[in-house]
Amino acid sequence: MASRTTHPVLGTRALNRATLARQLLLSRAEMSARDAVAHLLGLQAQNAKPPYFQLHARLAGFRPAELAGLMESREVVRMVTMRSTIHTHTAHDALTLRPLVQPARDREVAYFRKGLVGVDLDRLAERARAFVENEPRSMGEIREELLREWPDADPQSLSVAARCRLPLVQVTPRGVWGRSGQVRLTTVDNWLGRAAQPARDAAQPVDEVVLRYLAAFGPASVKDMQTWAGLTRLREAFERLRPGLAVFQDENGVELFDLPDAPRPDADTPAPPRFLPEFDNLLLSHADRTRVVAPEVKGRSWTGNQAHRTLLVDGFLAGLWKLEGQELTVELFGRVSKSVKEEIVAEGRLMVEEMTEGEKEGEKEGEKEGEKGAGAGVRFGAIRS
Repeated sequence: MASRTTHPVLGTRALNRATLARQLLLSRAEMSARDAVAHLLGLQAQNAKPPYFQLHARLAGFRPAELAGLMESREVVRMVTMRSTIHTHTAHDALTLRPLVQPARDREVAYFRKGLVGVDLDRLAERARAFVENEPRSMGEIREELLREWPDADPQSLSVAARCRLPLVQVTPRGVWGRSGQVRLTTVDNWLGRAAQPARDAAQPVDEVVLRYLAAFGPASVKDMQTWAGLTRLREAFERLRPGLAVFQDENGVELFDLPDAPRPDADTPAPPRFLPEFDNLLLSHADRTRVVAPEVKGRSWTGNQAHRTLLVDGFLAGLWKLEGQELTVELFGRVSKSVKEEIVAEGRLMVEEMTEGEKEGEKEGEKEGEKGAGAGVRFGAIRS
């Protein structure tokens, strides 16, 4: 939405550097994994490993065991929240963010109403809750349990209704680094042993999340946050908060809000190469993604509905990568200088060595005989077939 008032203009590079600073991607932060998950309002976790790679790109000294321990101690959990996708959240955010996005989950159920004729959704939620709180269940088991009462309903629609009406978490060992397990579900309050406490003021949770979103993703427009959350009608919250916010506009005149004391580095601040996993929230949390994705490379991080792992160079999407064993392949979208290529190789080796630590004893794959300890193999080549 274009602003009718003249505000200071933030160019694309200024927005890029501000966003990278909030995302802990200008320099690795001296922060615990738990605090980073909270600051970032969760980590996109459609697949099991991306949250670990997200934190490695952002935190000094991060090792997968740190987040795995938080998963096992139930200090963080995996559940459906924003945009109806799986996120890794702190226990606190799991209890507070899921109620915030519940209206969107209710609308999602409505899309499947043809398959739910005759189904009492309140009764469905009660039956599914009792079933998964008795012991964690797979989605297939939940579906079969619901079909016992509603045999004429569409099975997929029953699954969607259960997932949307209940705040279901994926229990461990699913999502724990180095382990595997079928997706099994129970309610978040059952898994954590406590339920969310209702706010005294209905506006309070929304306003708090707006401020936290700006701290992690700002400066941002109302539409940006709505894209991140998968919600609508958030302008009222921004207007309530406007007196305490800094207001800018982008080069197209779109009004951007921010916290007054949030970092907004100079547009020429160096941004080191960073390897991000598929579905990193940096690339998914704004309506206008040109602050990270230049128009000429739009769509190149996807094939069909599958996201590729991405590489940032100078703060912008510049390539893709894949990791096989300890061999890292990087596909660049354009030419870079020799010095930048050396920085990419160094960052890639760091990621591979630290994220595959302990996976293979003895000589590492990609090392030639006589080069023991030379580091991970990094090559430049095509990723997409």
